[in-house]
Amino acid sequence: MIAELGAYALILALALSIAQTVLSGLGRARRSATLAGAGEGAALGAFVAVATAFAALMHGFVVSDFSIANVAANSHTEKPLLYRVAGTWGSHEGSMLLWCLALTGFGAALAGFGRSLPRGIRALSVATQGFLGTVFLAYTTFASNPLVRLAQPPVEGRSLNPLLQDPALAVHPPFLYAGYVGMSVVFSLAVAALIEGRIDAAWSRWVRPWALAAWSLLTVGITLGSFWAYYELGWGGWWFWDPVENASFMPWLVAAALLHSAIVTEKRGALAGWTVFLALAAFTFSMLGAFLVRSGVLTSVHAFAVDPTRGVLLLIILGLTAGLGFALFAWRAPTLAQGGVFAAVSRESALVLNNILLAAATATVLLGTLYPLIREAMTGESISVGPPYFNLTFTPLVVALLLLLPLGPLLAWKRGDAKAALQRLWIALLVAAVASLTTLTLVSPKKAFGVLGVALGGWLIAGALAELIERTRAFRVPAAETWRRLTGLPRGAWGMTLAHLGLGVFVMGAVFETSWRIEAAEALPVGGSLNVGAYHLSLDDVRPVAGPNYDADRATLTVTRGGQPVCVSHPERRLYTQGGQTTSEVGLCYRGPSHLYLVLGERRDRADGPPTFLVRAYWNPWATLIFLGPVIMGLGGVISLSDRRLRLGVARRKTQPEAA
Repeated sequence: MIAELGAYALILALALSIAQTVLSGLGRARRSATLAGAGEGAALGAFVAVATAFAALMHGFVVSDFSIANVAANSHTEKPLLYRVAGTWGSHEGSMLLWCLALTGFGAALAGFGRSLPRGIRALSVATQGFLGTVFLAYTTFASNPLVRLAQPPVEGRSLNPLLQDPALAVHPPFLYAGYVGMSVVFSLAVAALIEGRIDAAWSRWVRPWALAAWSLLTVGITLGSFWAYYELGWGGWWFWDPVENASFMPWLVAAALLHSAIVTEKRGALAGWTVFLALAAFTFSMLGAFLVRSGVLTSVHAFAVDPTRGVLLLIILGLTAGLGFALFAWRAPTLAQGGVFAAVSRESALVLNNILLAAATATVLLGTLYPLIREAMTGESISVGPPYFNLTFTPLVVALLLLLPLGPLLAWKRGDAKAALQRLWIALLVAAVASLTTLTLVSPKKAFGVLGVALGGWLIAGALAELIERTRAFRVPAAETWRRLTGLPRGAWGMTLAHLGLGVFVMGAVFETSWRIEAAEALPVGGSLNVGAYHLSLDDVRPVAGPNYDADRATLTVTRGGQPVCVSHPERRLYTQGGQTTSEVGLCYRGPSHLYLVLGERRDRADGPPTFLVRAYWNPWATLIFLGPVIMGLGGVISLSDRRLRLGVARRKTQPEAA
């Protein structure tokens, strides 16, 4: 009965989304506050209805109701409760319901917190959000319904993919989808402003908090996914330029460009057309990611489904929504204001160059992701585009971007002085030089690119701190005055500093892990040993253990350095009884910010001796910084959102005239 209630709520949500679109649109057309208010009420109702359907599906997973087809295909009574709950969004159908929950949730938030928007913009943006909800809810209801009953339910389910039975993967999709779908509000505001003919500084100020919230959530979601791939897949790495990884990375890059472009539009009234283009592109890339993950056009451990039929429907939704948005942009683009004039050396120019590099980097990732699909469609030949392509094309663009990053905030608006800005960054230059010389001397003189990467990380970290010092005139005024200025800084300034600082931390970790990583692998009997770097590993024992829904071989590996014990690790090789899939549970020994990464491989029986086990070990220096950096960046976004200037509910200035 609960499943039927959820199915009914899903249909009700579709009807309410249609009502939201029609009522809000009529409210704007007839300038009727009553109709527009009714549309906002429908937005809230649609969210409640989808939440009800989502709760019904989650209940089916928790109680193992195998009469629901989705539960039977993705759950099992022996699964721990956490993974039964996570099974709600662990399939194609469940993930689309999660997408709709986030979409209607942001629609309800726009209706509830959009009081500072002019009536016309608010009504049209709520209507656009309702249209997006309508198309995705129609797809979910009629082509991907997660609450369909089985006529003959099985006694037991088939269980969730073992790779997804992991704490990081349990929370990764909600964050990722909140970031993905958060871009829909930016899209809706862009469509509304194009219809109203009002792309100005005030519009940019309305867009920034929504874009910042979505970008922060997407940052956390991508980081969780990367951390899962790092310790769950057992290959020792954290990013492989997998097509599905790229699908989440592209909207992140576009959103980062949008955040910087919106600042120029807000402060100087320039780049209005480019900013609205990025607002449309951000959600378009999010929808492209949804298509790639679910269409079956690519193979990935992250993919949800291999279903070309439903993939075509998603492609139609992508073409319809993005096509209408960009057609509207093409119609309105000639009428958009050009904005203020600025010199070649200015903060505006730095932000423009920032956007050019981010756009080029996004285009590079897009080409590398889609080229194999295009090539196969045209010639029938299957090829793959891997890390060498991205390292060769993406890395130079990002290096140029990161070199520019500390300089931009120290340039003046309209006309800046590059020489004076570089003089303010002398500490950052000194830190970069010291970092590179120290690495060259103490770590390795043979890794030229690694040394340059460490210098770049030091440049970013010190540059972010130098900009903070410049704002407060630290060391130039008494300590009490410095403290007063620090505590008086806007939260947006602290957020920007943390975001740039976190990026530097990430770069430092990624460069160290990539350049000075050490690998070792050997088939060992119990009692055998191998060396990795300065560490000595002994395989003391391998014994079978029984998990809640798997059987495993658990190793005991003792790690020593110079004869002194370092840690004891217990990597496992698991066999899931339902489905017969084998996975690796790695062992991590933390040595400060570095990791000793241990993997137990397959067992090999020998006729002339005891069995051996393949043991792979990786020394990953400073790997913790790879995941700490994005967390600092996401924290910076959250702190910026708490700034009153970016708060969603702040009333608009009375000097802003309402569009006729």
